Amino acid sequence: MLNKMSEPLDILIFGAHADDAEIGMGATIVKHTAAGDRVGICDLTYAEMSSNGTVEKRMEEAEEAATIMGLAMRSNLGLPDRGLSLNQSCIERITLEIRKYRPKIVFAPYWQDRHPDHIACSHLIQEAVFNAKLRKYAPETEPVNVQQLYFYFINDVYEADLMVDVTDYYDKKIAALSAYRSQFVTGQDTVATPLNQGYVERVEARDRLMGQKRMIHYAEGFVSRLPLLVERFS
Repeated sequence: MLNKMSEPLDILIFGAHADDAEIGMGATIVKHTAAGDRVGICDLTYAEMSSNGTVEKRMEEAEEAATIMGLAMRSNLGLPDRGLSLNQSCIERITLEIRKYRPKIVFAPYWQDRHPDHIACSHLIQEAVFNAKLRKYAPETEPVNVQQLYFYFINDVYEADLMVDVTDYYDKKIAALSAYRSQFVTGQDTVATPLNQGYVERVEARDRLMGQKRMIHYAEGFVSRLPLLVERFS
C-alpha cells in the first residue's frame, strides 16, 4: 500500500473498509493535505465479504483514491471483514499502528451506524488510542499520546459537534469516491446493493444539508467525546 513515511503523521484515519474514510471525510482529508499536512488512512480489512469487486480490485481502487487525496500513507491490517471484534489481538494490531505513525489526531467511524463493522471499528480505535499512551503496554514500542480523537459519519448521521467547510475541495471527494467503481457503479457482473443505487448522490446531499446549517455549500460533520477547547469566544 501507499507509504511515503519519513516523519510522524498529523492525522491518521481508521476505517473498517477502504472507502469508509472517503465517504465520511474525503474532502476534509484533501483540505488538510492541500495545506501540507501529513495524512494517512489505515483500513482494518480487505473488505473480502463485499458483494461486488475483488480484494485485488478494492486495493487498486484504494490506491487510486489515496493518490487523489494526496495521502502520505495508506495501510491495511488485513483483519477479518465481518469478523471485527473487541479482542486483544485486534486492539494490539491497531495500537501498534498508532505507535508506528505517531499521529497528533486520530479519526474513527462514529459509534452508531447501520453496518456492524463500522461500530466495531469505532470501539476498537477508542481502545487502541487509550492503550497507545500506556508506557507498560507493549513496552518494546514507544508510547504515543494522541492529542484528539474525532469521529466521522458513514451511513447514518447524528448531531455533529463541529463541521468543516469543504466547499473548495468537494470535487476531490467526489473524484476519490469515483475511484471505487466496483462499489458505486453498476455493471454487467455486479449485484444491486445500497452502494450502487445512488449512494454517492445521497452522500453529496447529506454534505449539502450539513453545510446549510452555516450557510455554506458543503460541510463534513464530526463528533468529539471530549469537550472542545477554545482559547476564547470570538
